[in-house]
Amino acid sequence: MIKRMIAASMVMLAAVAATPVTAADAYPSKPVRIIVPFPPGGAADIMTRALGERMRKQLGQPIVIENKPGAGTVIASDYVAKQAPDGYTLLMAASSLGIAPSIYKNVNYDPVRDFAPITLVASVVHVLEVNAAVPVHSVKDLIAYMKTSGKALSYSSAGTGTSTHLEAELFKSMAVVDMTHIPYKGSAPALTDLVGGNVQVMVDAYASSAPFIKAGSVRALAVTTAKRSATLPNVPTVAESGLPGYEAMPWLGLLAPAGTSPEAVQRVYVAVQESLKDPALIQQFRDLGLDIIGNTPTQFAGFVKQDAVKWAKVAKASGAQAD
Repeated sequence: MIKRMIAASMVMLAAVAATPVTAADAYPSKPVRIIVPFPPGGAADIMTRALGERMRKQLGQPIVIENKPGAGTVIASDYVAKQAPDGYTLLMAASSLGIAPSIYKNVNYDPVRDFAPITLVASVVHVLEVNAAVPVHSVKDLIAYMKTSGKALSYSSAGTGTSTHLEAELFKSMAVVDMTHIPYKGSAPALTDLVGGNVQVMVDAYASSAPFIKAGSVRALAVTTAKRSATLPNVPTVAESGLPGYEAMPWLGLLAPAGTSPEAVQRVYVAVQESLKDPALIQQFRDLGLDIIGNTPTQFAGFVKQDAVKWAKVAKASGAQAD
């Protein structure tokens, strides 16, 4: 009897030993790649590298940052959507993830169906700003000036279909005002012409505009988000300063290919959450003009869906098509 029990136990132990360790149990067992859809050196790239270094400590594996810029982030997004859903290739996506399908003709990914959201890492602080010569000091003033001055105003953007373009189009639509759109190839030349007075209005990332705002050549009227920014606590929102209901939150968030296991998603999510508690990282984000969010995978999934629908409507109404 005892011999039979021992034999049975040996069989069970052998079976357990022979059971393969699943990918979820072992994850991560090798380096994890994060694809950044922008060139090296920009805020998104710097932020991702800083976050990746903290994530390495949490996950116990190297975090490899790869830049795949181009086509309004479509190249990187499409690449990640086609990778194996094993948790080893992630995307540091931006607002353009949901915008691109509405303005580019050949986008082969669906921003909702083809990704597994992990967390909305941060919002990018955008400001509605004017050249200092424009005699307005609030959103309410700007709207009134546009409607009564009789002067034709123009606004610059980083390019047709970019977030700065569509945020300004949303403002135009909600305020029922007219401005001429002047698209540029990037934020830098658009900002240069705002400073020079060749255009009068712009929506731009605070990090880019900060030196000119501080120098007095550009005036920040409001931030575009629903709530005031921790980076600019004394600057009101567009909604509270003259255009109720306005909200535009450009963002950076981490996603995996659709089908990635919930266990791997949760593992990365926890690693990001712990990393975002680092005081040095918090300050670095603020210096880059970023406000930390770090919501849950479920919350981020809902946000991505709503954001894609919202900007698709704005893009359609504006007639925006990528060059």
